[in-house]
Amino acid sequence: MNKKLLLISVTAASFCMLLVLGIVFLMNYSPDKKPKENSGSGSAPSGSEKVKEVKTDSKSFLNDLSFLDEEQPNYKEEEVKKKKEVNLVVSSVAKDIRVTVVDDRGNKIKGVPFYIDVDDVGEYKDLDMDGYVYIAGMRSGNYEVSLAENENYTCSKSVNVDVYETVQYAPLQDIKYSIVQEKDINVEVEDTGQKDVFRDDTENTEITKGGDGVECGIDVSAWQRDIDWEKVKESGVEFAILRCGYRGAKTGALVEDSYFYKNLTGAHDAGVQVGVYFFTQALTETEAVEEASMVLALVGDNKLEYPIFIDTENTNGRADSLDKNTRTDVCDAFCKTIEKAGYKAGIYASRDWFNNKLNDSKLSGHIRWVAEYASTTAYKGRYEMWQYTSSGHVDGIEGRVDLDMSYLK
Repeated sequence: MNKKLLLISVTAASFCMLLVLGIVFLMNYSPDKKPKENSGSGSAPSGSEKVKEVKTDSKSFLNDLSFLDEEQPNYKEEEVKKKKEVNLVVSSVAKDIRVTVVDDRGNKIKGVPFYIDVDDVGEYKDLDMDGYVYIAGMRSGNYEVSLAENENYTCSKSVNVDVYETVQYAPLQDIKYSIVQEKDINVEVEDTGQKDVFRDDTENTEITKGGDGVECGIDVSAWQRDIDWEKVKESGVEFAILRCGYRGAKTGALVEDSYFYKNLTGAHDAGVQVGVYFFTQALTETEAVEEASMVLALVGDNKLEYPIFIDTENTNGRADSLDKNTRTDVCDAFCKTIEKAGYKAGIYASRDWFNNKLNDSKLSGHIRWVAEYASTTAYKGRYEMWQYTSSGHVDGIEGRVDLDMSYLK
């Protein structure tokens, strides 16, 4: 009996031992493990020589702040923002520098507080962010103009400009960036009319032939709206002086007449000779050069048979209070700029203004167009054109229109 119990005990103990060994084996067994290769010396590698398979990340060092020099900023993978290239258009009339910032298409860039750097002078900010900076009070000399550092824009080229002590009467090639359209302004406030032309009951309101060498014509603007130029021609009109633009009576903005090109094309197509006038509100010779430059820019390559005139009047505008000398200088500067570009130039004004608001003798070298609404004009000076009414009637034009006579031929 005791032998049987002993045999059973031994058998049970052996079974338990095998079970434990089986469990240990299963826990340590992995089908992915490969047998270690001998190092070639015929002996198995020691524990310090065992090679472990490690999965590595080539960019893992970026997550380790201690890897970088503590004085250097942390590297971040982000796309570098490319700055937009711009250009500077620079000009000068006298003792000034005017800078316009334009894109690669030549469009003025607005809404950016650009800083303009003038070498050896300083920086000037575009405060109203209209893409234009005007710097007055400059001494004569040559200046290098560049764009100051900007986080979004860059200009790789600086521009040199000559500044003169006196007006050069040279047309400004960049004036186009300053021209605005009538839709962008308050026309009722900016486009005002003449108030001081003498008239009496002898005023003639019909087209009148003035004899040999005298041509009859009209002067028109956006106020006449749509014109039937074929009917105008048939009515006996031989020439038309077209308003191409004006300076705003209050703000001084340079405004293009919204009907200028339509009238220019219509008149020429109908066989009517064309001249141009600009309604001034200039306060200085510099502004007069701007106005003349605008006219030349608008006329472009179009042919003109008649002169280009500056129209100076009493309009309750910004220039009404000019003294006689300044007003004369303005008219003279306008005409000289036009003439320097190869055109004939003249002054339009009422008889009273020629006599009392202008130094007539200083303007003797330019064509004169006098306004007086009567059967004859009492102006004693030399004149080449006469506006004899503002209440004329012409087929093809609805409402009143100015009528003129020309003695230029």
